[in-house]
Amino acid sequence: MKYSVTLLACAMAIITHLLTTCNGQAIKTQGPEIPVTNKTNKIGGGCDGCELMYVGMPKNIKPADTSAGWKEAGQKLLVTGKVYQPDGKTPAANVIIYYWQTDNKGYYSAGKNLPEKAKRHGHIRGWVKTDLNGNYAIYTVRPAPYPHERMPAHIHLAIKEPGIKEEYYIDELVFDDDPYLIPKIKEKPLENRGGSGILRVLLSGKRQVAEHHIILGLNIPNYPKATDSGCKSGLEIGEDSPSFTPYHAFGPDKGTRTCPVCKYGRYHGIIYFVGNHPNWSDIKKWLLFLEQQSLIRKKYLKVYFVYGNDNGYSKINREKELEGLGVELSLKYTALTFVPNMADKETEVNLNKINPAVDNSFIIYRHRTIINKFINLKATPEHFKRITDAIDKTQSVYHDLPEMPYH
Repeated sequence: MKYSVTLLACAMAIITHLLTTCNGQAIKTQGPEIPVTNKTNKIGGGCDGCELMYVGMPKNIKPADTSAGWKEAGQKLLVTGKVYQPDGKTPAANVIIYYWQTDNKGYYSAGKNLPEKAKRHGHIRGWVKTDLNGNYAIYTVRPAPYPHERMPAHIHLAIKEPGIKEEYYIDELVFDDDPYLIPKIKEKPLENRGGSGILRVLLSGKRQVAEHHIILGLNIPNYPKATDSGCKSGLEIGEDSPSFTPYHAFGPDKGTRTCPVCKYGRYHGIIYFVGNHPNWSDIKKWLLFLEQQSLIRKKYLKVYFVYGNDNGYSKINREKELEGLGVELSLKYTALTFVPNMADKETEVNLNKINPAVDNSFIIYRHRTIINKFINLKATPEHFKRITDAIDKTQSVYHDLPEMPYH
């Protein structure tokens, strides 16, 4: 018997372990409800300095901007990406992004024609407005950390949406190769406002290139919530896929507890989670399809099956079960792994927030950032295509890259 997809039905599925359906659709993602600890009910909870985005703002803002820092000493940096609606998939047009940062010595230094009110943001500041496809690009210089401090180097970002009255800030852009980053995260984890702000830079000639996608409303306090009729499972699109250590029963890392995203997070990855309702006929079809994709895409795609059924769990039996499955399907590239249950803290699979009551959860990440997810997908050609399309559309950091503007 099929149940309609409502939050009530999903809750009933969790309680009664009945089969729920999400119609094979990608879940419309919204940032989780966040308690308002600020004294204001404004969207974003208020923002110190965001109001300066209107000081000196040009009337005609383009999708690409070149900051004053681009022509100065230091490492040239291009930050480019897309802005998405709260579903994490629909491009958002005409969104203004205001950025400000230190120079290559760590100062918010003054410059020519800098408005008096904006001096505390320094002269390396600017604006971009997304095009019809949600694209933007910022050509600037890589900022330096504050002198005599151990704070990671960063670029501030503020957002102004067409349909939202208030501006709000999102996570600062920081760099994964910054030695100050890890200690700072341990001290205070990132909020993932608008998605992970951690940039993973690539070299293109003498400039560094970083891809950064923004999800509107994600983890933003008081953000208007759209009606969500889908079952919940997994983290939101735009967040980082967490490190966890499942048991590898079959595949390249058999016998280990290798973290999927830690070892293979450089390109695309698919984590195929199955909890308390395994459909082995469908599972076998999915694994054969994903194995084929791994063969075709070679090092650019890593696939992991994570089985977390806590019914009658036995580590020895689970290991033998998955090993037999791998031999039966003649898998060579796909890793078959397992955890005691989806809430297990020892393997830290719980950080993925997988709902064990749904049939399956497909998490697709690139450079560790979740770029798509699907829940309750049946093993059909139509759904196979949805997976391949999700990967094909996000292959290159230069995808839909705006041309560099010259001033």
